[in-house]
Amino acid sequence: MAKATKKVTKKTAKKTTQKVVKKIVKKPKEVISVVGRRKKAIARLRFFKGKGKIIVNGKPIEKYFYGKSAEFIYLKPLKVTEMVGKYDATIKVSGSGLSAQMGAVVHALARALDKTDSQFHLVLKKHKLLTRDPRSKERSKPGQMGRARKKKQSPKR
Repeated sequence: MAKATKKVTKKTAKKTTQKVVKKIVKKPKEVISVVGRRKKAIARLRFFKGKGKIIVNGKPIEKYFYGKSAEFIYLKPLKVTEMVGKYDATIKVSGSGLSAQMGAVVHALARALDKTDSQFHLVLKKHKLLTRDPRSKERSKPGQMGRARKKKQSPKR
C-alpha cells in the first residue's frame, strides 16, 4: 500500500516557513531607543549588544559617512567610553545635510551610551557629547534679499 502523503498548499507552506523564520531570527534582548538632533536632522537609533556593526539608513556607517575625518567624528562617543566593537546600532536619519546628520548620529550614540551605563555620563558630558547644539538656520525676514540678514543695496546719492 502506498503511504498517504500530506498535501502541501500555499497556506501550510507559509505557516511552516513562518515557524522556521521565527526560530532562526533571534531578537536582541535589551534594545535602547534614542533620538539625537542637530539643526533640522533627526537620528532615531536602536542600540544593543553586538559586534560593533553600525548601520545608517540601510548602509554601513563607513559608506554613509565616508572619509577618515568623518570616522573620527562618529566614533568619538564610543572611543571616549572605550566601547568600540561592543555594541551594534541601527540608525534612521532624516533632514538637513550630511554634516548635520552626522552631528545627530553622534548625539544619539552619546545618549544611548549614557542610558546603558550611568558611569559614562560624566565622561560624555566632559567631552560635550550630550548637549544638543542649539544653532540652526536663521529664518528669512520679509523685505530682504532671500537670506536672513542680507540687505538691499542703497542707491547712490
